[in-house]
Amino acid sequence: MGLLTNEQVEEMRPEAEAAGEGVLDTLIAQGEVMAQSVTTAKAAQAGAEVIELGAMRLEDSVIAEVPRNIVKRFNAVPVYVSDDTVTMAVSEPSDLESIDGLQVALGKQVEIRVASESEIEDAIGRYYGQQRDDSVSKMIQDITEGEVEIGTLGALEDDTGAEVDADAPIINLVSQIIIDAYNSRASDIHLEPMANIFRVRYRIDGVLHEIKSPPKALQSSVISRLKIMSNMSISERRIPQDGRINTPVGEGKTIDLRVSCVPTTHGESIVMRILDKTGLRLGLAELGFFSDDQATFEQLIALPDGILLVTGPTGSGKTTTLYSCLHFINRPDRKIITVEDPVEYQLDGINQVQVHEAVGLSFAHALRAMLRQSPNIIMLGEIRDLETATIAINASLTGHLVFSTLHTNDAPSAVTRLVDIGIKPFLVASSTRAMMAQRLVRKLCRNCAAPYEPSEAELRSIGLNPADIKDPNYLKGAGCAKCNSTGYRGRFGIFEVFVLDDDARKLIYDKAPASTLRTKAREIGMRTLREDGARKVIAGQTTTEEVLRVTMTDEE
Repeated sequence: MGLLTNEQVEEMRPEAEAAGEGVLDTLIAQGEVMAQSVTTAKAAQAGAEVIELGAMRLEDSVIAEVPRNIVKRFNAVPVYVSDDTVTMAVSEPSDLESIDGLQVALGKQVEIRVASESEIEDAIGRYYGQQRDDSVSKMIQDITEGEVEIGTLGALEDDTGAEVDADAPIINLVSQIIIDAYNSRASDIHLEPMANIFRVRYRIDGVLHEIKSPPKALQSSVISRLKIMSNMSISERRIPQDGRINTPVGEGKTIDLRVSCVPTTHGESIVMRILDKTGLRLGLAELGFFSDDQATFEQLIALPDGILLVTGPTGSGKTTTLYSCLHFINRPDRKIITVEDPVEYQLDGINQVQVHEAVGLSFAHALRAMLRQSPNIIMLGEIRDLETATIAINASLTGHLVFSTLHTNDAPSAVTRLVDIGIKPFLVASSTRAMMAQRLVRKLCRNCAAPYEPSEAELRSIGLNPADIKDPNYLKGAGCAKCNSTGYRGRFGIFEVFVLDDDARKLIYDKAPASTLRTKAREIGMRTLREDGARKVIAGQTTTEEVLRVTMTDEE
């Protein structure tokens, strides 16, 4: 169809292989080709007709002809039915094995029509209902309607958990909440006792989504079950507790959860952080770097010594960035040691130390001991105080490369923060190689993203002048089953990289304020968070709303 060249496909192949996905998926995600164009091309190749499932109303008799299990198994939707033929909409008309399987399963001749994967998923949800009958909503409905007696859950109040029946409905409900959260790609599960309800929310792509709440009467039993699973004391309800859960979420798949329990006015609030290791081996390109920033960052993390600081608020992806850096430079000829609180993920080939304040193993104590282990590279979970910062800077000045994080709003403010902690400005200037601020924005769903023309006001809100932009690729997600009708699926970073030069070091030595440093950083080529976000809006990776949500104006 002339929409792609061989060169474009081959250029994208390494990135697709690194991400573990098909080249077409990557091309669609990058906005090089539209999902609808791919559907049309697949249909043309197979000599089949393209249909718009979303604009059709399928007859009940047609839906009744093909059972749910066949529709789910082959990811196909019936469109027309006759005495000896069934017309099915599929997204992969070249998958002859599945088409043959459909004919065998239905006992009829199958004719093929082609629709996009998102349209098929929408149709399955619309005509065949939810994917699972054992979903959280179904379980709560059964309990609410009296099919399960709440009284059968009382054994969970036993402190040892010895009387808990392995098949108790409350155990199944708690397990299903965790499984549903994992399948929804949630990063956190929040269980919050309110005055009249027991609220459950999942944080998906950084935004909280409320699900159907269990009855208030189940609150104590659900919380007790989670405290037993995470090895907390269920008899202690007055002080905060922390724990961990290791639980299966599917065939051969087990996940870890970090659990925090805090007493509130209306009961104990529990937050579970899902520790998913799939993001730890991301290449730098998958973090969201454009090629120019990625080249700069790769040069920085290959330096033999100095400090590289990653800044941003909690939940801005700092840990994932640091782990990706370690993965990038982890080689047999380098010794890497980390000090973390807590060690959330275990990495092959890297020595990781868990801070344990109760026995005197603080960040500073662990860092001193690490320097006697002759490491090449050190990662500090966070620079929190003067003692830790002093040891880290001394380590960088004696031939070690040090990675760490700080909680500041932008990159130049990291200098001010270190000086405020008590580090002498000349030490900051001589040891720090670069500072990088980052935020996470939601990525447009590749299945439902479509061309979109933002207003001039939208573009100017993120600092863009429409007259200055050449060949933009503005996109916006329409919402589909795959992205839970949000128009977004997944997140990536926007970055602000401040590489120190001699002039910037002199400003630090002279105790210049952060505003002066920021002006100098802009002069020597630093893009602000909002400017980097604007570039990614033009490239069709996210929207103006997302950039505005996570960044301040450059004047601010």
